Amino acid sequence: MASLMFFSAASCLCSSPSKTVKASLDFEMKKLGGCTKLVRNVNMEKLKNNYLFPEINRRELEHVEKYPNVQLISLGTGDTTEPIPETIASDMSNFAHGLSTVEGYRGYGLEQGNKTLRKAIAETFYEHLHVKSSEVFVSDGAQSDISRLQLLLGSSVTIAVQDPTFPAYIDSSVIIGQTGNFHEATKKYQNVVYMPCGPNNSFFPDLAKTPRTDVIFFCSPNNPTGYVASRKQLHQLVQFAKTNGSIIIFDSAYAAFIEDGSPRSIFEIPGAREVAIEISSFSKFAGFTGVRLGWTIIPDELLYSNGFPIINDFHRIVTTSFNGASNIAQAGGLACLSSVGLKEIRSVINYYKENRKILMETLVLQGLKVYGGINAPYLWVHFRGSKSWDVFAEILENTHIITVPGSGFGPGGEEYLRISGFGRRDDIVEASKRLQSFFNTRTKYFTYLSSTSNTN
Repeated sequence: MASLMFFSAASCLCSSPSKTVKASLDFEMKKLGGCTKLVRNVNMEKLKNNYLFPEINRRELEHVEKYPNVQLISLGTGDTTEPIPETIASDMSNFAHGLSTVEGYRGYGLEQGNKTLRKAIAETFYEHLHVKSSEVFVSDGAQSDISRLQLLLGSSVTIAVQDPTFPAYIDSSVIIGQTGNFHEATKKYQNVVYMPCGPNNSFFPDLAKTPRTDVIFFCSPNNPTGYVASRKQLHQLVQFAKTNGSIIIFDSAYAAFIEDGSPRSIFEIPGAREVAIEISSFSKFAGFTGVRLGWTIIPDELLYSNGFPIINDFHRIVTTSFNGASNIAQAGGLACLSSVGLKEIRSVINYYKENRKILMETLVLQGLKVYGGINAPYLWVHFRGSKSWDVFAEILENTHIITVPGSGFGPGGEEYLRISGFGRRDDIVEASKRLQSFFNTRTKYFTYLSSTSNTN
């Protein structure tokens, strides 16, 4: 207990910080006037700057303070904007009201999730794919499950990620201790295999040049590029994992946006049950970004090198670190998967798809190269020869529109912005007008504007 007690400023003797954090620690000590004897987690010291989206939020707040009277439009963080369909909201409301009655009150549920919801997830999303309800773990969202999976994996595994990639994969790997230090010159962490995924390789890694790792994080449809892997490509990925004895952590959070028949689940690929875990979410599918509900699939056939079932360990992780998703949220999840709920959700998804189409047409007409945007809500826009944070800042300053700098997703995202189709229609139309005006006045001055476009 003594090690956790507070010490006065006069007697405080802190362990020496690393050079990379000394300045910030000195500032905090001057500000607060004291410290404990607890040494900071060395892995936290490795993290580079702020997590991407809080940094964007910080700059957004600064802009609002500077221009308090402007209408700020966000095409940045992938937050949904349309109301949850009435049928689904009503079921959650009725469940919540039921908690005020003796008959309707519910306390703790199963950490793995409501059995009926687990069965509905297996039947709705994995029909004919041999996924059992006992392999479904309901959670408070895919991002939380990423961290729980990292607890499962531990600090000694090696990882590979798409480049660019959703930053939570790497940041959670840093925190758990899987990586080395960040190299400013390369914008990469040591001990992480970055798999380039860009226009030159159809946004799919060259597996022949990819070294073996224990774990492969793979997102399809991809965040941020908006690309979806084909059936042939996922066959290659599964075979690569089987050959190397690796595990794929497959993020299918945007599967509901797929239009061209590409696989919505890694388990559509033969052999995937032996090498893959799938995480997914109701967030983008059903507008549950604030409600918080997701799931993870761990097949019984997925085994450690000693033959022990991985699902058994994840069960222990979940029951140790999690008391289960909200009963109210799970009631909403069941409503989503009803025939009426699914119909209403498809209508909302189509609304976002139309937003995406409006934005894509606007940007293409300006001569910009726009990737993605067919099977995902995101457009991946190339600004040749530029720094993505510079373009972010220039667009924000001149149009009062929030985007996402591609470099926040890794070194492969430099020169790109991610632009989101999540938004109210009037905001999307207004943003399109502002962007058109902005780029029309800059055609002569910026190398990233060209006369041809490349939409995919």
